Amino acid sequence: MLSTTAGEILQFSIRLEDVGERFYLDVANHSSDIGIKDLFNQLAAQEAKHKRVFEKLLPRADEFQNPESYPLEYLEYFYYYLDSSVFFTNEKKTPLSESFNIQEAFDYAIQMELDSIMLYQDLKQFVPVEDNKIIESIIIEERGHFIKLSEAKKNLI
Repeated sequence: MLSTTAGEILQFSIRLEDVGERFYLDVANHSSDIGIKDLFNQLAAQEAKHKRVFEKLLPRADEFQNPESYPLEYLEYFYYYLDSSVFFTNEKKTPLSESFNIQEAFDYAIQMELDSIMLYQDLKQFVPVEDNKIIESIIIEERGHFIKLSEAKKNLI
């Protein structure tokens, strides 16, 4: 049976938080609106905090045994999901590298938060049960990010 480790999944999560933090800082640096700048700087700080949480979980990560009826089913889904995720479409460049468009930045950020929520829901299967509360608290924060971004985008229209 194919297996992966919680550590590998946590490494992906750390990478996602890092990409999110860099994106939010990029938006904040490109925006002249103080409210948008503050929002995206706050989001960047929270992503950095999430990254530190995942880094603390890393040494305690246990090996995960695939629970699916077909040995490759879950991992194929998981890796396909990560490969097609908005986070990894172009690591070196963000949508802001060509020209700054705040509507597109909000759309990208909202999708990024939705992808995070989905990933972290799945991540709970890969970590010891006692760590699920930590992951759930991050999911709640990511939902809060989604709501903040959606409301701010609505106010722009």
